[in-house]
Parts: sequence; structure tokens; C-alpha cells
Amino acid sequence: MREFRRAALIVALANLAFFGIEFAVAIAIGSVSLFADSIDFLEDTAVNGLIVIAAGWSVQRRGMVGTLLSGVLLVPAAAAIWTAVGKLFAPVAPAPEPLMLTGLAALAVNLGGAFLLARYRRHHGSLSRAAFLSARNDAIANVAIIAAGAATLVVRNAWPDLIVGVGIGVMNAGAAREVFEAARKERLADSAE
Repeated sequence: MREFRRAALIVALANLAFFGIEFAVAIAIGSVSLFADSIDFLEDTAVNGLIVIAAGWSVQRRGMVGTLLSGVLLVPAAAAIWTAVGKLFAPVAPAPEPLMLTGLAALAVNLGGAFLLARYRRHHGSLSRAAFLSARNDAIANVAIIAAGAATLVVRNAWPDLIVGVGIGVMNAGAAREVFEAARKERLADSAE
């Protein structure tokens, strides 16, 4: 349990640090996908911070925190959709080079987090599931951001960035559902005992 908490703390701090970097770049270049991913870094900070606090709690209480985390996972989904809708009215392509470079740096941060958390993903119930899914989904999103940057180099419009931003939102909504189900099963199993 102590190793899991330490891994979650390292991932939380790395996510908090990179949130500021990615958010600044997203605002500077007008990128929906980087904005959605930066909010996701902030959400990952909250998820892993809650895990550090709740990892030693009872199964019932961890299940309650897992349910809370499923709601937290919806925040980047809503932010991505909101930003994408706003961008539809002013569809300016973001600068592709900073988009790709920031996506690559974010991928490094998220792969590091996913590798740290992978060994715990089947232990500690919904908490470890939330942490691992967050890191894994972020790595997938970062590959898509890099691809959006490459596509923007070719097509020079906002659509690749918009599509990836919305995709990040949809992926986070799916992760929220998975964590909610894991938390519900935890609570039901604990109540049955």
C-alpha cells in the first residue's frame, strides 16, 4: 500500500507541474486538444492526490472516493466539449509545431505515470483503476495530439485539433463510467460481506 501511495504522489506532482506548462501553451496557440489535456493534467493531480489520502481507508470508504473520482473524471470531458463548441465559432488552426512538441512532452510525463501505476492497476479497487486509466488515457490522448499537430501542418485548419479535443472528452467520459462501475462493485461486495 505504501508503494502505491508513493507512486500516486509522484504522478500527482508530475501532473501538477505539467498542467501549468500545457495550459500556457494551449492558451498561447489556441489549441482545444491541449486545453482539454491540460485540464486533464489538473484532474489527474486531483485523482492521484485523493488516492494518496484514501488508499489506506476501508473498502466502503474507498468505494465512495472511487465514485467521487468518477465525477472528477468528467471535468475534462465537459471542458473539452465547452472549448470545442467555442472554437467552432472561430475555427483558427493552432500552431502545429508547439502542438506536437507539447504533445510529445506530455506523452513522456503520462507514459512515466502509466508505468509507475501499471503494477497496481488490479489492486486497491477503483482507486488504482482510476489512477491507471487516467494515465493510460492521457498517453493515448497525447499520441492523438501529436497526430493532430502533424495533420495541421498539412491541412492548416482547426479540424484535427477540434476532433482530438472532443475525442479526449469522450475518452474521459468512458473512463469515468469504468471507475464508477468499479466503485459500485466495491461498495456492493463490501455490503454483502
